[in-house]
Order: sequence, then C-alpha cells, then structure tokens
Amino acid sequence: MKFIIASKNKKKISELERILTPLGIKAVTENDLNIKIPEVEETGTTFQENAFLKANSACKTSGLPAIADDSGLCVDSLNGAPGIYSSRFSGDSATDENNNALLIEKLKNISKEKRTAKFCCAISVVFPNGDEIKCFGECKGLIGFEPSGQNGFGYDPYFYVGDKSFASLSADEKDKISHRGNALRELKIKLKEYLDADK
Repeated sequence: MKFIIASKNKKKISELERILTPLGIKAVTENDLNIKIPEVEETGTTFQENAFLKANSACKTSGLPAIADDSGLCVDSLNGAPGIYSSRFSGDSATDENNNALLIEKLKNISKEKRTAKFCCAISVVFPNGDEIKCFGECKGLIGFEPSGQNGFGYDPYFYVGDKSFASLSADEKDKISHRGNALRELKIKLKEYLDADK
C-alpha cells in the first residue's frame, strides 16, 4: 500500500518512513509524486485537529491515503506550552536554536524536579473514501539544563528520558520510546484492523 506523507520536514519524513516500512507501507512524498500540496494553515486547537487538516489536504491533492502528524513539547511548569506552537515557539521564522533558547530562558529559575514535560504526537490517516484513523502517543521526561547529543531535531537535545537526551539516542532507541513511535505502534494495530475489515 502506498501512503503520502504530508510533511516537508526531512527528518520527520525519514523517521516516519523508518517506522512505516515494516508495516508494508511504501511512504512517498509530494516530491516523489511531483505534485504540490497546498500549505495548510494549522488552525486547529489540538494536535489531532492539526494532523487531520494536513492529512486531509494531502489526500485530496494526491488521491492517495495520506498520513500526517502534529507533534510538540508540553512543559508542565509552562502550563503545557509550547504545545501546538512548538515549531513556532519563538516566532513565525523560528529555528530550532531560537526555540530551544527561549525554552531554556523561560525555565531558568525552575528546579530540576519541576522541569517535567512530555512530547505528544497525534497522527491522522485520511483515506480517499473519507475514512480517518486517529492515533496518539506521548513520552514523558525532563527538560535538561544543558543540551546533549547530535541526533534528532527540535527540542531533542534538551529532552531527557532518564539520563539520556532524545538527541543522544540512536534512531532505534528513540523509536522504542518516543511519542511518534508510540503513536505509530497504535497506528499499526488500527491500520491492520481497518484493512482486514475491508477484505
């Protein structure tokens, strides 16, 4: 089965491809199909709503089942921020470096035990017949005082699970515990049920 991934983030695409391939799903992008998916304004108030907006647009444009995720970091002492605004935490032209700098600035007077946070990931799969599969995963951890590791992207260098940051983990290690990995494992179950029911 061929799915289009509704994302322009190369690192996110490779992460999704890595987890989708064992499910027997060939992941393609707009570049592979030589099409242009319209830029979607993320007007949803939840990760799940934004994931649907992106997947629905890609499905309508490509005619293929489309998968999109919306994910972000929710920090308890910041009342859940940056949340759905994680990628643009420091403004519309935000970079990972600027977002991380702002995060650490906001937490500068917060003690280690109060730096609890979680990464959340909502996945939406939209099919050409209008059906949708929704999945959600999360991973709890702490925001560190210093960055660590060279892997991953976004807030990964500062997000610690145990004594290791996400950016210190190998791809396989991260997939086993990450919010996206957890959401995609739920997707594997739901997708199999959906496809089996359609036989």
